[in-house]
Amino acid sequence: MRVLALTHGPSVGPGVFGDAVQAAGHELVEWPVQLGGRAPEGADAVIVLGGAMHPAEDERHGWLTTELRWLEGLLDRGTPLLGICLGSQLVARAAGAEVFRSAESEVGWFPVARTAAAADDAVVGALPERFDAFQWHHYTHTLPAGAVELARSAVCTQAYRVGNAWGVQFHPEVRAEQVEEWLSEDPEDVPDPSALRIATRERIAGWNELGRVLCSAFLAVA
Repeated sequence: MRVLALTHGPSVGPGVFGDAVQAAGHELVEWPVQLGGRAPEGADAVIVLGGAMHPAEDERHGWLTTELRWLEGLLDRGTPLLGICLGSQLVARAAGAEVFRSAESEVGWFPVARTAAAADDAVVGALPERFDAFQWHHYTHTLPAGAVELARSAVCTQAYRVGNAWGVQFHPEVRAEQVEEWLSEDPEDVPDPSALRIATRERIAGWNELGRVLCSAFLAVA
């Protein structure tokens, strides 16, 4: 199976999702959307990763409009699709949801709980009923028409399914090295970088295993 990963910057790659794709014997192809060009053809499943930009900044990042139209086509065709953070917001927007600045930002480790609907979901159902998730976002979204909410935090929707697409607001793919890159790129987002580093050292190994489990569940469905 050919898995296409859409990236939106050099520090927001597939992380441990790459491990899961390799372990399952699939091919992983990355497409840096912000650099332009056509999407690689022949993808059997698509993962839309995060980025430092926001999901409604079309005027600042003109390629967002092109990506949204492309995602709409994937949704129409029923291509297996998994969105992460910005990617989740873009998939939701492509499905008709409204995106907007969240009442509170979530940067760091925050509790997340699955909804009752997630128990029977083939992807998010692979996660524990409650877990602390690594987050880095300032925007959120409404649920698209026909979508099912699969997880929530105290602030916003954390996971959903619409058709053959899933979105998660947290970052299940992130490695410790990526966290360090993000801290250097956006230090103003984190009031206490030292506390975040300590929490990440304590939790990242277990979090990376959950990330591989989630990606493996998506690949199995795809």
